[in-house]
Amino acid sequence: MSDTNIVSLNSENYEDEVILAAEPVLVDFWAPWCAPCRALAPVIAELADDYAGKAKVCKLNVDDFGALAALHNVMSIPTVLLFSEGNELSRLVGVKPKEAYAELLKGLV
Repeated sequence: MSDTNIVSLNSENYEDEVILAAEPVLVDFWAPWCAPCRALAPVIAELADDYAGKAKVCKLNVDDFGALAALHNVMSIPTVLLFSEGNELSRLVGVKPKEAYAELLKGLV
């Protein structure tokens, strides 16, 4: 498990990495001070490894890029959104088991 397959999002790469992506994109909205976000981090890293080459897994720090979180009405963290062809398909708020996030991707990869 590593962070090598996770894309760190920012205001410069967001559109290319999420909205214009050819593959499904799972985005974890998080902040460093958020204990549940830190608890979810290893699950997100595992998903990134499991779905490498099939789906993109990204993280967006809401403290640094709050406008992007607001664009998607992210009110609580962690929030994980699934995008396909630039459209939000699903949303999970809070920490869930790995299987819940994998279920979002099922049928898309």
